[in-house]
Amino acid sequence: MTTKTLALPLAASLATALTLAGGQLHAQSATMEKCFGVSLAGQNDCAAGPGTTCSGTSTVDYQGNAWTLVAAGTCADIELPEMADGSARMGSLEELDRDLPPA
Repeated sequence: MTTKTLALPLAASLATALTLAGGQLHAQSATMEKCFGVSLAGQNDCAAGPGTTCSGTSTVDYQGNAWTLVAAGTCADIELPEMADGSARMGSLEELDRDLPPA
């Protein structure tokens, strides 16, 4: 076989592998959703409110305006400790006004 003959199957294999990997990444991201108020300080994935940039910038445990990616459909089921007043603390698919750092 010549170099040209070997290059064609190699290129086809590489293209197939990249296509499959791209599809797998897209499928994985489609099964995740943003869950606000469930991450510990400094462990959020993004959106940690004013004065912060992104990933790892939350300053309070369970900060309501910071989110973490979780498996779709599990956000409200994540077990969290009660708030200081004894009320239940739950994750949310929308930004929360609780557990925010002092202004």
